[in-house]
Amino acid sequence: MKPAVYVKQKLMSFIVSDFRRAISRTRGRMQRGRQATVHYFHQIDDPYSYMANQKLTVLKERYTVNFITHTVSAPEARFQGDSSRFRDWSLTDAKSVAPFYGVELPQNFGEESLRKVGQTESGDRLRKQLGHYLSGAFYFEGEWYWGLDRLLHLERRLIDIGMSREPNSLCVPRPEAESATGAAAENVTLEYFPSLRSPYTAISFDRTIDLVERSGVKLKLRPVMPMMMRGVPAPRPKQMYIMTDAKREADYYGIPFGKIIDPFGEPVKRAFALFPYMEEIGRGVEYCSNYLRGAWAEGVDITTEAGLKSIVIRSGGDWQAAINRQDDWLSLLENNVKDMLDEGLWGVPSFRVSDASTEAFSCWGQDRLWRVETEISRRANANPTVTN
Repeated sequence: MKPAVYVKQKLMSFIVSDFRRAISRTRGRMQRGRQATVHYFHQIDDPYSYMANQKLTVLKERYTVNFITHTVSAPEARFQGDSSRFRDWSLTDAKSVAPFYGVELPQNFGEESLRKVGQTESGDRLRKQLGHYLSGAFYFEGEWYWGLDRLLHLERRLIDIGMSREPNSLCVPRPEAESATGAAAENVTLEYFPSLRSPYTAISFDRTIDLVERSGVKLKLRPVMPMMMRGVPAPRPKQMYIMTDAKREADYYGIPFGKIIDPFGEPVKRAFALFPYMEEIGRGVEYCSNYLRGAWAEGVDITTEAGLKSIVIRSGGDWQAAINRQDDWLSLLENNVKDMLDEGLWGVPSFRVSDASTEAFSCWGQDRLWRVETEISRRANANPTVTN
């Protein structure tokens, strides 16, 4: 292993370690005033904030901590990923999940209402000081929780430290999918857009394939180039949150994560170059699964030929045959990205569920896998496969 790779591995592994999280929480606790406080950062015209705000009352009633709301402005463009799609996607996604969380969403959000609230400078300053960038987010003693999707982690933490009046349940649990197990969903297609350099893909790839196997949905595996290699910005605070949040989600699902070899740049290009061959021999799924596990959980040095070779062989491929292939893998990935962007998506993993009779459903994020399963289940039940 090259020294630079070794140093980066140690750094990234530390960032997602339980030890670093404990340090962060301890520092946050040491800054506590008279009462433990959850800080909530609310953007008045943000759909995620609007949903989160509806749960504040029940949270205040349940937990013996102080809740303080800070009004903030929209995230800076550099934190939005694709700023041209960020706002439209936020509203589309919020409308899709709001009913499952038992919250309502108005038809529109106006900038005029934001101006009526008044100044956001103090909230923006505190949010930045505490190391975050998004709205609709909660902060408690060294740790951030974005939106309704992460409130279960905050609640579990408050329960663990004895601050819940009803410690046997959560106010805002993650929605349960309408099970697609045994749905015989051969009439439904799932287009799956993963990236080999995505921690969120790494912690959800095998869960996605499990859904495919349980439901019988037709899978189209459509890998895409990593966002930062497509020019999508990711400032340091965003990278830090993504890594630590991915670890938190991995722990929740019992998925190994943390021995990391970052394949950014040429290493991931070399990996993608082998995908057409692996797909042709029917081992594309196994290849992606093993690569992600090797890079994000096992510390396999996939930046070297030996490491990549081990992944190919483990996945059932022939190394010499793989490297002798000269397919136009870049055009394949670019076409996948184009179709993903056409759906208003830019992040990974992304999903598109379709059938012959209904408009396609698209979403992105490993925390939307329950929504994907629900969509597959509903479509399979609405248009059952006819067998003779």
